[in-house]
Amino acid sequence: MARIFDIIEWADPTPKELVHRVPERGSGDFRIGSQLIVRESQAGVFYRDGKALDTFEAGRHTITTANIPLLTGLIGLAFKGDTPFKAEVYFVNTGDLLDQKWGTQTPISLRDSEIGRVRLVARGTYSMYISDPQTFVVRIVAGRGYYSTRDITNYLRSIIILKLTDLLGETMKTKSMFDLPPLMEEISAATRAKIREDFEALGITIKGFYVEAISPTEKTAEAIDAAAAIGAIGNMQSFVQYKAAEAMTTEAAQGGAAGGLAGAGVGLGAGVGMGAAMAQTIAASMQPQTQPQTQPQQVAKEATTSCPKCGTTNPVSAKFCNNCGDKLGGGVTCPKCGAENAPGAKFCNSCGQGLG
Repeated sequence: MARIFDIIEWADPTPKELVHRVPERGSGDFRIGSQLIVRESQAGVFYRDGKALDTFEAGRHTITTANIPLLTGLIGLAFKGDTPFKAEVYFVNTGDLLDQKWGTQTPISLRDSEIGRVRLVARGTYSMYISDPQTFVVRIVAGRGYYSTRDITNYLRSIIILKLTDLLGETMKTKSMFDLPPLMEEISAATRAKIREDFEALGITIKGFYVEAISPTEKTAEAIDAAAAIGAIGNMQSFVQYKAAEAMTTEAAQGGAAGGLAGAGVGLGAGVGMGAAMAQTIAASMQPQTQPQTQPQQVAKEATTSCPKCGTTNPVSAKFCNNCGDKLGGGVTCPKCGAENAPGAKFCNSCGQGLG
């Protein structure tokens, strides 16, 4: 048998609970004369067949066709005053809801005016109160079927992220993510202005909105740190050497106590060598191709000759010995075959004729 509610109330609300439905499922049986108890910071909304019948503020209310005029048509004149009618009552928390958290579930991909594409995450808080309980029930609870606080806040967060993404997209056309930290107050105020109209359409008034942080994802931060390290170290070759040595040293250090010290030394040396090779390869690939230069030929040694008198070695172009001063040159011509022979030669080096 259906339960008839004579006392309708939400006795134990938690501070962060937004709405409570009586009954929790299906339609309840209420009768004319039932007592509706609405506590401070609450509002009670009767709802049936897609329509909000009436809204009650804090206090004790006796249900009559006078305070719920739409019941007259629902009950009919042929029924007695104690005849039950089916409806639902939504108790709405109208108090200030402070420290509501919001944050991005997935990173926001944006173009950055300085470093190209970035992926950002954001988080913050906001405060609000439900200023129009009947609109809130029609648009959120009954209209979308969101009863739990989690479902409702997730829906509100989606509105916040949509407006924040649009705002950041416009801001970063002329600014970089590095310019955002000093602009948190301005971004917070602009986002609040953007979401105000959407929240009011749901029966909610936004009181405060704060962006606590906008930061790059872990991978984006690593890329930024790498670029900063290259700038700090000075050039690509030194940076690659540094990273290779760091990786090898870490790997060696993790090898255990037995090989830790020696392994670290080997890793450091190998890392530097590997880094140098990698850096040279990268640098070579980035340099424009040039024609190989021809190596200069070695200068031939100057020919020498011996002094026929003292035997001292002299340049072949010398005319006098640099030791005894005797005249150099003037070879002997063979009288038989006409061959030229060195000065002081006794026999022709061609035919053997005596030259003495």
